[in-house]
Amino acid sequence: MTNEPQSPLVHLIDDDQAVRESLALLIGTVGLRTESWSDPQAFIAGFDRSGIGAIVLDVRMPGISGLAVLDTLVAQGVDQPVIMLTGHGTVEMCRRAFKAGAAEFLEKPVDDEQLLEALQQAVRQHVRSRERTQADQAARERHAQLSEREREVLRFIVEGLTNKEIARTLALSPRTVETHRANLFAKLGCESLAQLIRRYATLAGDAP
Repeated sequence: MTNEPQSPLVHLIDDDQAVRESLALLIGTVGLRTESWSDPQAFIAGFDRSGIGAIVLDVRMPGISGLAVLDTLVAQGVDQPVIMLTGHGTVEMCRRAFKAGAAEFLEKPVDDEQLLEALQQAVRQHVRSRERTQADQAARERHAQLSEREREVLRFIVEGLTNKEIARTLALSPRTVETHRANLFAKLGCESLAQLIRRYATLAGDAP
């Protein structure tokens, strides 16, 4: 039960109830949960931005267009992939949607397999993106635990200096550098030099 909130959820935004119901039935066949919204403004105000999943958004709706909704989501930093649907697509509309950040643009009547494939790919990409974000956050938190001296040693390790070279540069003994090196490896949770460089090269380079 604890994993339920993080199981993928597809938001369906369309003013046509029949369309929402048919899409929900279709998407359910591949094991994805859905939540339907008839009012795009209510969706913007109320949907869970922390969840994993995707958004299926109709282009033409009364009051506010799907493209305007997409612009709002992007401006708010929403990271769920958006698949746009329209019954009257144009090249310019398609171009605008992709330029604004849409993951896919499909015309109604939508081909079932095409939509399901686009949705499953979008959800997989979102899962990978969230995993990278969480890993990056964890790396930043670990890096923040380093002392100023350990950060200096880390920066020189990433630059390829040996312990002796680091010792000369910082006017320390090689044994002291070895101690700092062991401590920072432990704090950063790294078991190899390759792992250290892969996870922390960017952070080490950003350090003052």
